[in-house]
Amino acid sequence: MTRAVGYAADPRIRFAEWLPWLAAVAGFFLLPEYLPLGARILTYVLFALSLDLILGYAGIITLGHSAFFGLGAYVAGILAAKLGVTDPLLLLLAAACAAGALGIATGAVILRTHGLTQLMLTLAIAAVCLEIAHKATSITGGADGLSGITIAPIFGAFKFDLYGRTAYLWCLALLFAGWWVTRKMIYSPFGATLCGIRENSVRMHAIGVPVYRRLLTAYTISAMLAGLAGALLAETNQFVGLNVLGFEPSGELMVMLILGGVGRLYGAFVGPLVYLIAQDFLAKQFPEYWYFGIGLMLVVVVLFARGGILGIADRIVARARKYV
Repeated sequence: MTRAVGYAADPRIRFAEWLPWLAAVAGFFLLPEYLPLGARILTYVLFALSLDLILGYAGIITLGHSAFFGLGAYVAGILAAKLGVTDPLLLLLAAACAAGALGIATGAVILRTHGLTQLMLTLAIAAVCLEIAHKATSITGGADGLSGITIAPIFGAFKFDLYGRTAYLWCLALLFAGWWVTRKMIYSPFGATLCGIRENSVRMHAIGVPVYRRLLTAYTISAMLAGLAGALLAETNQFVGLNVLGFEPSGELMVMLILGGVGRLYGAFVGPLVYLIAQDFLAKQFPEYWYFGIGLMLVVVVLFARGGILGIADRIVARARKYV
């Protein structure tokens, strides 16, 4: 089991693990004009973290993770716009529960399959969710999107502003909570068994590990985190469009993880950061060809950076230690 070392390693938080959080706090003060983009990056980091839990550690391949992300966004948006529920914490809770329920229902079927069948089932579920959202125009707004979302101030004191200050800090706080939970899971016997299942599910079953139940638990938690990220997007944008569902968000998320490093925990931090900053820059400089730049960057990383950007960092550190 190549990465079951997560449990064997020291679970205490090292100093280097605080650096992303220090950088995020510094960005709030040093880059105030980029706070809306920063809030979007933090939201997608949480989304990527949810996918990495099942893809990188449990080995569950999916192209339909946007179903949970989109469901969370629409649940939060519908409750706020149609039913007048404006408390951000209640919206997050409702979105996470709805996504978790969908995770249990779909995971119970998906996790009984393997390989291409599993992959296509996940894609089909996202496609079904997209079609439902598209046809339920009176509830979701259909192709026009869901607008009229009003979010109350957080804890009755912190109102969402046009400059993205509250949204940024709100996303950062929830990402920290999601990271803390995910890290605790990875550095635990549960996380070790997930790594073992990814490497050899037959052997793990033979030694008495309830493989199916562990996978379903991880899949449900991952779905809840994705739903939480979707609700965050709805709260900070105060608009939900059909683009939160379907293949495109799932494909982009997979690219982000590959760029950062799959199964590395902090690859979910690096990948969305690099991808969304590159997207923002390229879309401004080359509006018609920015996808070409993203594709070229992905090809270079896949061909020359095994393990993603974090893999490059590991090799640089290893070489530096040889000369120390």
